Amino acid sequence: MALAASFPLIGEHPLMQKIQAMVQRVAHTDATVLITGESGTGKELVARAIHNFSARANHPFVPVNCAAIPQELLESELFGHVRGAFTGASSSRVGMFQLADGGTILLDEVAEMPIALQAKLLRVLQNKEIRSVGADRALAVDARVIASTNKDLAKEVEKGAFREDLFYRLQVIPIHLPPLRAHRSDIPLLVQHFLERSNKKYGRTVEISPEAMIYLWEYDWPGNVRELENLIERLVILSENHKIGPEDLPTHVRSFIAEKKIPHPVLTDKDLNLRHALEQFKSRLIDEALRRTNGNKTAAAQLLGLKRTTLVAMLRRKKNFTSLLSSVDQNEAHLP
Repeated sequence: MALAASFPLIGEHPLMQKIQAMVQRVAHTDATVLITGESGTGKELVARAIHNFSARANHPFVPVNCAAIPQELLESELFGHVRGAFTGASSSRVGMFQLADGGTILLDEVAEMPIALQAKLLRVLQNKEIRSVGADRALAVDARVIASTNKDLAKEVEKGAFREDLFYRLQVIPIHLPPLRAHRSDIPLLVQHFLERSNKKYGRTVEISPEAMIYLWEYDWPGNVRELENLIERLVILSENHKIGPEDLPTHVRSFIAEKKIPHPVLTDKDLNLRHALEQFKSRLIDEALRRTNGNKTAAAQLLGLKRTTLVAMLRRKKNFTSLLSSVDQNEAHLP
């Protein structure tokens, strides 16, 4: 099965292509993987992709949200317990690690795991065996461990909230998922994908206007891909004329493109040269496009509506123009 044809994270930006290549290399090993990134960037999708492209694909994939389970119950959830291990344990119970035997277990939001339990997880990773709560012997378990978090684990280690030895044990293979605002050129692809899926789900034929797409491109998406997905589904459901325009977008999206986001040339009373002003304006637009695309010239050219070769030529002229202005300024500084 070709990875590019079935990888769950959609994107042609170099950052996303790098992640796809990383998944392809990592999937065929049993190395522990630590996936980091903001909420909504698709950490569980990447974990599932690693599992699905591995030799363990026919065995269970077991996700565990460490933040959603009360701390006093998390050990039992992970490792199971025997009858009578604690009050209310009227029967034995198999833990998530045993359910994932032969497959993969995802420890989502691993930073929320209590320190005491982190020590037990470290032993599991080292010895490949678990001890159920109340049991007198350990059981061998063969489960690949993938962990994910939206926190900076290195900082959690510095604060004493996360064990340093466990941190290094988990991040044998680190994969960081960038926020959506760092690969804006993928937004049209994602919008089209979510449109097609929602249209199929609700039996509709809703399209999006180019004007509305500009707003979606400009917005910073604090909730990342998940926020975009949910918004597109909502717009498809609520659309009355099968066409999504800027007026259909939420207020916080429409108002995001404020005047402060639009670069303006700075002119003084002594500097009203039209050519200078135009060059300055183009220069700031180019700088802003490169900033928004993290320096990716192809994506910046798409944002500006230019060919990449045109942008490169403009960058060359911009450099020459800046050098010329600097030379003129230096010469004027030496005039009597």
